[in-house]
Amino acid sequence: MSRIGNRELQIPDGVTVTIDNNKISVKGAKGELFLVASNLVKVEVNENILTTKVVDNSSRANVMQGTTNSLINNMIIGVSEGFSKGLEAVGVGYKFNVQGNKIVVNAGYSHPVEVMIPDGIKAELVNNTEITLSGIDKQKVTEFAANIRKIREPEPYKGKGIRYKGEYVRRKEGKKAA
Repeated sequence: MSRIGNRELQIPDGVTVTIDNNKISVKGAKGELFLVASNLVKVEVNENILTTKVVDNSSRANVMQGTTNSLINNMIIGVSEGFSKGLEAVGVGYKFNVQGNKIVVNAGYSHPVEVMIPDGIKAELVNNTEITLSGIDKQKVTEFAANIRKIREPEPYKGKGIRYKGEYVRRKEGKKAA
């Protein structure tokens, strides 16, 4: 039995959830998201409470129940509050710049790296070394943040690189003098 799959999701005011066969749409103040649920899971809405139930007692159905419940919860949070992920560039000359629908990253290479901002994601420059990515789809926001971080991951000796806001980089000790 899935504990996450059995939880009841409270639908906040201003958010509407409609279910048509296995197609779930969640509409809120920030936008609308869609999900095609598995045939092994049945989604029900009673008043303002959403529940997911398994169709049969297979282990695959239990897995899909928890996954579906978690995805719908992320959709509800996304259309009501939204998601954001912060990145910071640490190092001499490392910086971000937002130009229209692309982010220009200077990360110690001989050339600046340009990354196109996907639809549904908003990039906001806090200062030239910090950027905040926000949107309603948690998967898109975190995947885009991971792709930007992948340009220059933080290294353990000097700590230089692009890291998530508040991320702790475990530092290593360098060579010791003889």
